[in-house]
Amino acid sequence: MFANYLIGLREGLEASLVVGILIAYLVKSGHRDRLRPIWAGVAIAVTLSLAFGAVLTFTSSHLSFKAQEAFGGTLSIVVVGFVTWMIFWMRRTARSLKAELHGRLDAALAMGAAALALTAFIAVGREGLETALFIWTAVQAAGQSADPVLGAALGLVSSVILGYLFYRGAIKVNLAKFFTWTGAALVVVAAGVFSYGVHDLQEADILPGVDALAFDVSSAIPPSSWYGTVLKGTVNFSPASTWLEVAAWLIYILPVMTLFFLPSRAEAASPADSTAPAAQQ
Repeated sequence: MFANYLIGLREGLEASLVVGILIAYLVKSGHRDRLRPIWAGVAIAVTLSLAFGAVLTFTSSHLSFKAQEAFGGTLSIVVVGFVTWMIFWMRRTARSLKAELHGRLDAALAMGAAALALTAFIAVGREGLETALFIWTAVQAAGQSADPVLGAALGLVSSVILGYLFYRGAIKVNLAKFFTWTGAALVVVAAGVFSYGVHDLQEADILPGVDALAFDVSSAIPPSSWYGTVLKGTVNFSPASTWLEVAAWLIYILPVMTLFFLPSRAEAASPADSTAPAAQQ
């Protein structure tokens, strides 16, 4: 539940920040009458994300066991790619998010209502599709448990509340540090998802070595125990892991975590932190 709460919180907060900045700019620039297309774009993006999750669920339920494993394993690796891109994108743009969005919104205002709706749709839809894909992968890993969906839903609700408080100027937070530390946590989660995806591909006989175990600590960490469940739910830890799963985990986490904590060009040029409300930075 916690790992998916973190996904819902981070993805939802990104979308909430974007929507808050767009609305604040329109209101302060005297274009309150242009808010309706923004909300229309948000509504379409949310609907599309829900439909995407439903299609994934329906499609996978009609596949054979090996086809389900191949489908789930492939999508798990796709998820890792999306999440990795999102982590680095937000780390790079957190400081300049407002200016970037204002530039896009000025162009959209000049083009009309459809362009405004498209701006909001793209901003929210990207996060929504990533979230739907990640949650679906987590549900597949958790079996019949509803914890991933519940955790993500709580994260999304929290993100909407925080986004509103940012917009109202009720709270301030160092967005660069927030996205740095949540990003580091998501790198660990993504490494587990990548390892789980590799295991699915082994189960589908696409990759070899499904019986070649690197370790089996099931007696010390039973999968059904509370601590086994916590490890599985947060970092996708499997008490019985193959050599290929372990290699996949290391191949992902070592270079990605190293690159993530290397100073960016923006930090090298301007080391000062930027702390401000999301809608007023």
